[in-house]
This record gives sequence, C-alpha cells and structure tokens, in this order.
Amino acid sequence: MNEPCAGPLAWVNGSDAPEKSAINLGFMALSDCASVVVAATQGFAQPFGLTLNLKRQSSWASLRDNLVSGQLDAAHSLYGLIYAVHLGIGGVAATDMAVLMGLNQNGQSINLSHGLQACGVTCPEALERHVHQTRSKLTFAQTFPTGTHAMWLYYWLASQGIHPLQDVDSVVVPPQHMVAHLHAGRIDGFCVGEPWAASAVKHNMGFTLATSQALWPDHPEKVLGCTRAFVEQYPNTARVLVMAILEASRFIEQSSENRRSAAQLLTAPEYLNAPLDCIEPRLLGNYTDGLGHQWQDPHALRFHGDGEVNLPYASDGMWFMTQFRRWGLLREDPDYLGVARQVQQLALYRDAASAVGVNIGTHDMRSSQLIDGKVWDGTDPAAYARSFALHAMSDNVPLVASH
Repeated sequence: MNEPCAGPLAWVNGSDAPEKSAINLGFMALSDCASVVVAATQGFAQPFGLTLNLKRQSSWASLRDNLVSGQLDAAHSLYGLIYAVHLGIGGVAATDMAVLMGLNQNGQSINLSHGLQACGVTCPEALERHVHQTRSKLTFAQTFPTGTHAMWLYYWLASQGIHPLQDVDSVVVPPQHMVAHLHAGRIDGFCVGEPWAASAVKHNMGFTLATSQALWPDHPEKVLGCTRAFVEQYPNTARVLVMAILEASRFIEQSSENRRSAAQLLTAPEYLNAPLDCIEPRLLGNYTDGLGHQWQDPHALRFHGDGEVNLPYASDGMWFMTQFRRWGLLREDPDYLGVARQVQQLALYRDAASAVGVNIGTHDMRSSQLIDGKVWDGTDPAAYARSFALHAMSDNVPLVASH
C-alpha cells in the first residue's frame, strides 16, 4: 500500500484533518461496491483520521432518501441517481448534489429468461423480431428509473430497433431480487450489476445477452455521491474520503490476488451475501453467458485504471442528462455543462488524487463511441440528445443527424 506523500499523521494532526472522524457510508449489495468495502475494512481510511461505517441499503430509492436526509454522509451510488436528485426529477425535491469520484466502469449485464431462450430468442435480431411480432409485451426490469441500468437497457434496446418505453414494459426491481423475479416468471429479462446476472446464469435461470461494456467500453458506472451541503460543511472529510477510496481502488488492481481477496471479502453476509463462484469470475473478467460461450473480457469491471476510472469527467455526468432528455425525463434541455460543473467535484478530486500520488488527468471531457456508432464527447449535448431515431421527447423538436 502506498503511503500518501505528506505522511498520514500530517492529515490527522494538521489543518487538513477531517472535520468528522466517522462517517456513514451507504452501499448496495453489488460487486462494484468493492472499493468502498475494502477502504472501510482493510485500514485505508484510518491513517487519515477517518472511520467509515458501512451501511448496506435495501434499494436505490432508500439509499437516495437516506443520502438526501443526511442519515448517510456519502454512498456508492448510481450516476443517474445523483443527477436526478440534483435536477429534481423522479419524485423527489431538487437537492444540490455532488459526485466526488468515479468508483468503477463496466461490468453490468442484460440477461434474458429461459422462456425466451426456449423460443430461440438468443440474439439481438431474434429479440427484435419477437418484440415486433408478438402481441403480448415483454417485461424488463432495471434497478432505478434514472439509474445506469435503466439507461443501459433503454440505450441497448433502442440500438436494436426496440423502443424501450413503447415496445416493452419496464419495471423497477432492487438488484438482489432480480433472480427471484426471473425465476417466478414476473419478468422476461433484466439489466443489473454483478453478481446477480452471473447468479442467474449459474442457477440456469437464463443467459447473458449483452454486457454494458459491449454497449460502451469503459462507461461510467457507480460514483461516490453525497449532497453539496456535505462537501461544503466537511471539505477535508470529503477529500480524505476520496483519498482512502483511491488507495483501496489502486490496491484492488495491483494484482489478481488482490482482486480475488476482494471477491472473497464481498461474499460475507453483511456485504453481498453471495457465493464466491457467483462473484469472482466476472470480477476477474471471466464470462460465461449460459449459451455455451466463454471469454476473457477486455473491458471487465475496473476500479482504478491508473486514475482513469476515478476522475469525475464532466462529460460523463452530461451524458446521463442527455439520456434523461431523450427519454422524456427532462422536458427541456438543462445547462448541461453548467450542471455538470456544479455536480462533478473535479477540483476536490484532483487535490485528493495528487495527495496520494494518483494521476490527476488534464482533461475534464472524454470521447467514446457507443454500440450504435455514435460518438459522445460532450461538445454539443443538446444536439446529441435530439440525434436519436428512437426517443420519447415531448416537444416537437426536429431530429437532427448524428455528427
């Protein structure tokens, strides 16, 4: 483990000492909470004078409510959840929010049921035909209306010519209940984080049709989120929290042995409460899809990537707002860049990263090509939001071609 440049005791005793010595840190039972759990349990926060009290949440809605009310100081959170609260969409009053850092990229999956498999629906083209030729609608589950899984599911379906809000039904199910809903026949498919997609495959309850990293390689996923009030009231605490989780993120990726140790840690009842053989393979990038295919994924779940994963790019936050706009969750264009600059705590992140010797990056934007061939780089978000053939915009804005 690399010690921070200034030496840990300088942080505990000096003017940079955290204003709070203990914080309540929320998380959901997902493999991508690993860096938060490792930071809290393996001694990464104590050198900075901080104790992290982990609080597992039962659903993303309860995590959101506890974050806004202050019962949680910060949390392992969906990117879109933080932005939805900030913008006041999805049934809660607008509250100024903050993204302190990215926690991970990649590693989510879209699974379909055995019933569809038995009908020969085992590829995107077959799903598109089935949806448009069958009278009864399929039901797909995601984990939160504005969350990453809803956005991956909608984007992927739309890229295959399936309108996610018209051609199929969409329901919200907490991650850890997905497999039970699939087993009971209440849903035909889902988009969820691991280990729940792997668990469905392992228990012979369907198959993985697509991964989120096939949709967008190295896409933003979970973030360390909190209210703006927390950052303003406890800036040192927020900074050392980021430092501790950065150290843990780097540690997880230092060796495959460390990844295996993290997987073992997550099996515990208080964390994921899932068997190691559901958690470890996909945490190491080893995929089996339930259709007889096996591969080592080049864009598997990652936690650090020399800081690339953790930098809270403005363009990442902006992308979620373009999709809120696309699917009618926002009735008009927000100030995309202005809102992202409010939410993404880039200066605080870079202070924390430089203090622990992590590459701080020089760019606030990044460019990516998604599954439909469109390039997202944050330059013209309003035009990007309007550039999709399938959408649910309520206004009559003319669609423009992708640039």
